Amino acid sequence: MMGNLQRVLAATLCLFVLKEVNYPQLSPQTQLAIFAMLALVLCFIGRPLHPRLKDNVPARTLDIGLALASVFCCGYVVLQGEPLLRRFWTAGQSLGNRAGQETTFDVVIGVVGILLVLEATRRAIGWALPILAVIFIVYAMSGPSLPDWLFPHRGYGIDRIVAQSFLHSQGVFGTALRVMFTYVFLFVLFGALLKQTGATKFIIDLARRLFGGSSGGPAKIAVLSSGLMGSLSGSAVANTATTGTFTIPMMRSSGFRAEVAGGVEAAASSGGALVPPVMGAGAYMMLEIIEPAVTYVEIIRAALIPALLYYLSLFLIVHFQARKIGGAVVATEEDRPAPDRFAGLIFAVGFAGLLTLLFLGYTVFRAVSVAGLAVVVISAMSSQTRLTIRRWLEVLREAGRDVVPLVTAAACVGIVIGVVTLTGIGSKLPSTILDLSQGNLLSALVLIMISSIILGMGLPSAVCYLLMATLIGPVLGQLGVVPLAAHLFIFYFGMMSMVTPPVALAAYAAASIAGSPIMKTALAAFRFALVGFTLPFMFVYRPQLLMLNGDGEMASSGAILGAVVVAVLGILPFAAAIAGYLFGPLARWQRGVLLVAAFSLLIPGPDVSIGGAAVPWLNVVGVGLLLVIGVVNRARRHKT
Repeated sequence: MMGNLQRVLAATLCLFVLKEVNYPQLSPQTQLAIFAMLALVLCFIGRPLHPRLKDNVPARTLDIGLALASVFCCGYVVLQGEPLLRRFWTAGQSLGNRAGQETTFDVVIGVVGILLVLEATRRAIGWALPILAVIFIVYAMSGPSLPDWLFPHRGYGIDRIVAQSFLHSQGVFGTALRVMFTYVFLFVLFGALLKQTGATKFIIDLARRLFGGSSGGPAKIAVLSSGLMGSLSGSAVANTATTGTFTIPMMRSSGFRAEVAGGVEAAASSGGALVPPVMGAGAYMMLEIIEPAVTYVEIIRAALIPALLYYLSLFLIVHFQARKIGGAVVATEEDRPAPDRFAGLIFAVGFAGLLTLLFLGYTVFRAVSVAGLAVVVISAMSSQTRLTIRRWLEVLREAGRDVVPLVTAAACVGIVIGVVTLTGIGSKLPSTILDLSQGNLLSALVLIMISSIILGMGLPSAVCYLLMATLIGPVLGQLGVVPLAAHLFIFYFGMMSMVTPPVALAAYAAASIAGSPIMKTALAAFRFALVGFTLPFMFVYRPQLLMLNGDGEMASSGAILGAVVVAVLGILPFAAAIAGYLFGPLARWQRGVLLVAAFSLLIPGPDVSIGGAAVPWLNVVGVGLLLVIGVVNRARRHKT
């Protein structure tokens, strides 16, 4: 019975979002209240209080009670806010119109609603974000008694906090949930459509066909398939679970240790959040936050080169690693299946159609809706890919299930944002970071990097980005960084938290598949993803890697090409040093020199004037060191 109820709710959620996003009839807050209500109910009936209590009758009864309470609380917001239902408004006024004069019943509903959001988020993604939200609520209540270093304020009562965080549009039903509703859910649905039509299997088969017979082929398959899958899903953990089930065993069979195989998969899957067009919902968050406003096309264009550089580094690392261990080549026909061409056509139509519509100026939600419709039409031309009623139900069920963690997390982040707006800490924290960094850009970048990684522990990358962009996003703008580069910097380190010990969720998922120790796998993933820690610094100092100049305008093709060449030259010694192999095994001192070469190329330095031309001497030093070690290592290999 519960299974059927979940299917019905998931289908209702999908149809409601499709209809209201493309042809809205309800007010914005009503849309979000219904969206949150359906997601909360799905969470409570689909995720038990504890896994051991999934068949416990009292616990399941409690779950049903919480689901009904969600309907009541969110339904109350609809009833008291939707103009079509004004005859039910208390004293003839909507919730918005009686702001600051909420009734006791309003406040009670708000308190219960906040508790429901906290519990649903705990069930969906764990304790980290609910605890953070509770800390912010306590901060809002205890403002006058706080010491100076904790940003004291006048303090607010529970009624004001509840009104800000739940009853009105600055909290739970604010920007974070709006992004999930308007953009993210449609891409989740789009991904489910591609999976059921066989397009995602085509991605995996294509990667196996291309690299199954090369050195380190299984690892390269993991890199390519995870990058392509991540460009659609944007979820590091889901990506790891999807592609890792076959890439990790393949890597192990070709000679990779269990923790190394898991680390490669985790690093590759985490990078999917960097790949346009989805970017783990980060692109849509940026649409709402960045000032001056940027277009979706500008965001994905800026994200393209750094994403390619990240995956280039992974390809090089796994190639060198495979050459180092002399891993067996997996090249049987069974391991290299021919991709289904019709499924490939579906993928091409969906992916290329989406990008084409975006570049033609269609809104994001309209573009993904039309691309999804195109996938449905093309898939109907073959019995192998046609969406039967059973497949349609599975599409709706998967989309409803997969969006629950994102919706609950966004609602919980809304509580934090509501408190930030109420207390004004959002303007105090940036000034403190500026004071600590003493106006030095590099120091500020390091502080923001550390903050992003810490806050990102246990949080989806998009959620971490939203928190950081809200709290300290203005810092980089005050230091003269191009706004888009500043926001991509924050987003990158939110993503890197997926592979940063001790809390590295993607590495945890990979370790469970590989059967390897969690911490060893997390450290391996961290090592393979290290170039991801340098890229954000690179594009802040070299915005040409984002196809931008220092003023935020489109950079010239020559400047872009020059920046990319230097970056690639920097990634090569970096990957070789990490793997310990270039033309042959590298001695420790050679790896050290290669790291120096890499940093000389990756970190912009001062220019010197030679014959009237500006020459970046650090880059020249880096190239020289790379050439020297290359010659020495090649000669040593021939001798042995």
